[in-house]
Amino acid sequence: MSIELRALTTPSAPGLVLRPWRDDDLDALVEAYRDPVLQRWTRYPVTDADKGQWLKRTRRDWDDGRRFSFAVLEDGVDCRRLVAQAVLKRVTPAGPAAEVGYWTAAWARGRGVAPRAVTALSRWAFEQFTELERLDLLHQVDNPASCRVAEKSGYVFQEVLPAYPPFPRDGHRHSLAASSVR
Repeated sequence: MSIELRALTTPSAPGLVLRPWRDDDLDALVEAYRDPVLQRWTRYPVTDADKGQWLKRTRRDWDDGRRFSFAVLEDGVDCRRLVAQAVLKRVTPAGPAAEVGYWTAAWARGRGVAPRAVTALSRWAFEQFTELERLDLLHQVDNPASCRVAEKSGYVFQEVLPAYPPFPRDGHRHSLAASSVR
């Protein structure tokens, strides 16, 4: 897959490149998932033992056209370093809504990575799937950092959602209307 999205450089941070995951990303992916904070907010951490299967599922999801997971890398002068993941999920043909998700590696938090990646992914989603009317960003109520990411990405708080397994706490739903981007 040759798709590549970009988030521009800011005065305080390098540009970002979002692209499908590759074999050479897996060690950095496993390293990111060793972070206890990331493990708290994710359902399925990736380990050395299952990284190959994870990549196969991720590629199958792209082929199925319902889930699109991007590696987010800083676009440095000498190299690209994995800093996050951004994902578009629950895409259905002619469906009015889909969901975005993300995580940020511990070493990249606090630098505006997540809002820039979510914004780039959201624009791409509305361009690729013209039937989409809105995107939702969901998170547990006790994750104020995700509220800030949603707001910085243009997503508007909509409602509190009741806890639903496997999530033990109530959640927030933030939405971005296609009309606000197109």
